[in-house]
Amino acid sequence: MTTTYEDLISELKQIVSTIEEGNIGLDESIRLFERGSELVQQCERLLEDAELKITELVRE
Repeated sequence: MTTTYEDLISELKQIVSTIEEGNIGLDESIRLFERGSELVQQCERLLEDAELKITELVRE
């Protein structure tokens, strides 16, 4: 199953909200922060891929 950019952003927003609420322990905060970092990297890769595709289409 391919995860969309929108799915990644949605999960990232949920993580940020959960951490900001402050109702979780340090270990869970760190785990969520790590997951958030992974999501950001995935989003960046998707955006880079989209930019390359657009550049190729414009050249054609």
